[in-house]
Amino acid sequence: MGQMLVITMREGIEAFLIVAIAAAYLRKTGREPLLSAVWWGAGAALLLSIVLGAFLAEYAVTPLYEGVLATIAAALVISMVVYMLRTARHLRREIGVKLESAAAAPGAGAWLGVFLFVLLMITREGMELAFVAASLVGQTQAAELLIGAAGGVLLAAAWIRYSHRVDLGLFFQVTSIFLVLFALQLLFYAFHEFTEANALPIDNAYWHLATEEWAEGAYAQVFSVLLALAPLAWLLIRTAQGSAHMRSRL
Repeated sequence: MGQMLVITMREGIEAFLIVAIAAAYLRKTGREPLLSAVWWGAGAALLLSIVLGAFLAEYAVTPLYEGVLATIAAALVISMVVYMLRTARHLRREIGVKLESAAAAPGAGAWLGVFLFVLLMITREGMELAFVAASLVGQTQAAELLIGAAGGVLLAAAWIRYSHRVDLGLFFQVTSIFLVLFALQLLFYAFHEFTEANALPIDNAYWHLATEEWAEGAYAQVFSVLLALAPLAWLLIRTAQGSAHMRSRL
């Protein structure tokens, strides 16, 4: 449940940021009639993400499929971390440039361009969440997944309300530590499932038994605790550094 909560919160915040920046840019440039394209694009992306998540979860019923989904989810999580750490500072400018290009199209092409831009941007976030959710189906109860997802959405909405009090750069750093560790856990789980499916050119039976505790047993629980403690430790370190810097300036 904890993994789903953090990932949904992070994806939700990124999606909210994209929508908020797009809407603010269109208002600033006097293109209010195109705002409906933003709302429709975000809504369509949400629907596509839900459909994709349900489809993937239905097929994540065998060790081979679970291994494939976990591998894809890990790759998407890592790519998300790299993308956001590289573009977070310039996200507003990047969205503005792409929106300007889309909105400059003549006639209905401007509305369609903005709609497709928002649809693709939000769907990318939704796809990552859908693959992660599907990969967790075999490890977590459905009710826990739903509770975690709902909690993540609520936290993301709360962040939007109180975002002026949050250091966005530090937020992405802390959640990125969590996500990198979570991606490693996904890859380890994928390896375990591949051995159960006898899909690797090794002694699958031996390695499946050897990784049981690490993938689904006691050691996996220890790693889950690390998922929470490592980001928290980094948050405390950066907060202490910030406090020390403020005192040195007084």
